[in-house]
Amino acid sequence: MPRKPNYKFERFERERAKAAKKAARIQARADRKNAEGEENPTAGEAGEAGGEAAEAPAAETSTDQT
Repeated sequence: MPRKPNYKFERFERERAKAAKKAARIQARADRKNAEGEENPTAGEAGEAGGEAAEAPAAETSTDQT
């Protein structure tokens, strides 16, 4: 005799699997982004001083506006 279908449970299982797959994709993207970000600071150590200089005028302009 066939079992009685439990549509609600099956739907929740599909949604749970879909959410887990989506979370795994998001986590993989974040890991890739972090891996790329870790490579850039080694090349950008000299660029940090330039980045600080670029931030200072922006801060001055924001204080001039207020």
